[in-house]
Amino acid sequence: MAVINRIAGFAEEMTAWRRHIHENPELARDCHETAAYVVERLKEFGITEITTGWAESGVVAVIEGQGEGPTIGLRADMDALPMTEITGLDYASKVPGKMHACGHDGHTAMLLGAAKYLAETRNFAGRAVLLFQPDEEGGGGGEAMVQEGVMEKYAIDEVYAIHNGPGLEAGMIALAPGPLMAAVDSFYIDIQGRGGHGAMPHESADPVVAAVGIVQAIQTIVSRNNDAQKRLVVSVTKIDTGTATNIIPDTAHICGTVRTFDPEVRDLVERRMGEIVAGQAASFGVEVKLNYDRGYPPTVNHEKQAIFAAEVARDVVGETLVDDNATPLMAAEDFSYMLEARPGAYVFVGNGVDGAMVHHPAYDFNDEIAPVGASFLARLVEKAAPL
Repeated sequence: MAVINRIAGFAEEMTAWRRHIHENPELARDCHETAAYVVERLKEFGITEITTGWAESGVVAVIEGQGEGPTIGLRADMDALPMTEITGLDYASKVPGKMHACGHDGHTAMLLGAAKYLAETRNFAGRAVLLFQPDEEGGGGGEAMVQEGVMEKYAIDEVYAIHNGPGLEAGMIALAPGPLMAAVDSFYIDIQGRGGHGAMPHESADPVVAAVGIVQAIQTIVSRNNDAQKRLVVSVTKIDTGTATNIIPDTAHICGTVRTFDPEVRDLVERRMGEIVAGQAASFGVEVKLNYDRGYPPTVNHEKQAIFAAEVARDVVGETLVDDNATPLMAAEDFSYMLEARPGAYVFVGNGVDGAMVHHPAYDFNDEIAPVGASFLARLVEKAAPL
């Protein structure tokens, strides 16, 4: 089987839905207009069991199949990023400083396409539960929906999600059992020194020198403390300090990100960072405060569901366009919370080898892959709960 003919037949509708959402991006949990648009489409499809307000603006809808069977959850994220778009497209963002630069507009359109098909055909037993989630980009909307009891309320047995993959051949589906994306932590370091004249540093406690020492020392966590066979990224991404060439400032601020898969490595990084900060503070005669904030856990596919998802992918795109042993990414994803709550799998669908990567102001979702993603999501339900 290839892309479902009926879904291919309303590809233009999916493009229209996606581009409307693209033009009107919303951030974090303030996805109320996007949610209203989703609800409007779902009602057009004849879906009546719809609830709103999950994680403030999330939408959950239920499509009843024919007879008893499992409940399969399908999730799409809806939020955009705080970026200014530079694509120049005629459907570019109309909202200054906001942009769908990660393809969540496309994910929402693909789930809507699957919903339209499933609501028309209902060629499955059990239920399909559609989870339109806000606030994936750093705010943990997925965690909030789990904490609010979405899995229990709808008795979800398994849960699946799909994300576009720039750099992968268009329509290719990639996944793997086990860890697929990393845990993400953030760190914030505040240095309090004693400012003064740049010509008289001996009268100051220079936070700039301390900041440089801390940044250099942090890099040794990867190179000298961590087992080289265990994946780890520690990146300092921002340093703020100073106002002029002849002024030693009072303060400096450092922040960055940590990506891990192994809980022991995660603990190691937090411990060593605390030790380094304390040591550097003593070395340079400054006060240093570390705030280490643990974020999303790793995204770990359940083996049985990942194998099943790969089988479905082969049905839709064929053997040659499926990679069922994809290399894990150091990026992070809050679908991890849903996979902690229920068995399931997360997959990538290729966005094409050309074009910008996600989180870039020139990125755009490839509308040609929407029927592939929608067919995959619909076939997940049909194969997991056959009549």
